[in-house]
Amino acid sequence: MRDLLAGKVALVTGGTRGIGLATVRALADAGATVVLTGRDEATAKDVAAALGAAVTGRALDITDAKAVSNAVREVTREHGRLDIAVANAGVLEDALIGMIREDLVTTMLSTNVAGTIHTVQAAARAMMRRKAGAIVVLASIVGERGSAGQTAYAASKAAVANVARSTAKELGRYGIRVNAVAPGVIQTAMTAHLGEDVLAERVGSTPLGRLGEAEEVAKAIRFLASDEASFVTGQVLGVDGGLVL
Repeated sequence: MRDLLAGKVALVTGGTRGIGLATVRALADAGATVVLTGRDEATAKDVAAALGAAVTGRALDITDAKAVSNAVREVTREHGRLDIAVANAGVLEDALIGMIREDLVTTMLSTNVAGTIHTVQAAARAMMRRKAGAIVVLASIVGERGSAGQTAYAASKAAVANVARSTAKELGRYGIRVNAVAPGVIQTAMTAHLGEDVLAERVGSTPLGRLGEAEEVAKAIRFLASDEASFVTGQVLGVDGGLVL
C-alpha cells in the first residue's frame, strides 16, 4: 500500500480534521506528497507538521475562486505537478424549512457548491496540461435521500454529486477522472451535534448497524484517487453501511 500513490502530488481541502484529515493520512501513507488546506493557516501548518515531511499545510478560503486558483498554481510550481485533488471542505448547519435563514442558504451554496466547483476547476486546469489526474469530491447520502431539517445541506450535496457527474463527462477526454464519495453517518465533529436518539435511529436504519469511521471514507477516496480506479469516473460511491439501498 505504501507505493500505491508513490510520486503523486495531492491537494486536500478541509484537511485539518474529520474525513479530510483521515484522507490526508491515507494518501500520505500510500506514498503521496500532500498539501492540505484549512481556514486557519496556523492550524493547517500545525496539523501538517505533525504528519511528517510529506505533508504541508496552508490557509485557503474555497469560496474565493482566485485564491483557489492561486493555491493550485503554487502547488504545481512547488511540486511540478498535481495528480490528485480532493474537494472535501464543506459546512453543515441544520434548520427546519420554516427556520432557514437567507445567510444559511448563501453559506451552504457558496461553500459546498461554489467552493467545490472552484476546486475542481482549478485542479482540472493544472491536470489538463499533463492529460492525467484524479479528482474526488465529497457528496453525502443526504444529497441522495434527503433528510428532515437539512434541506439546504441536502440541496448543496445533491449539487456536488452532479458536479462530479458533469465534469467527468467534460474532462474524460483529457485523461482526468472525477468521482464523488457520499458518506453516511460518520463519527466526526459534523455529526457530534446530533442527539443520542437521532444517532440511534440512524444506526438502526443502517444495515451494518453502526456509525462509520472517517478512515473508512478516506480509504474509498484513496481508491478513487489511485490507478486502481483507472476506469472509474462519474460515479458517486456510497460509504454508508448500506443506508441507501
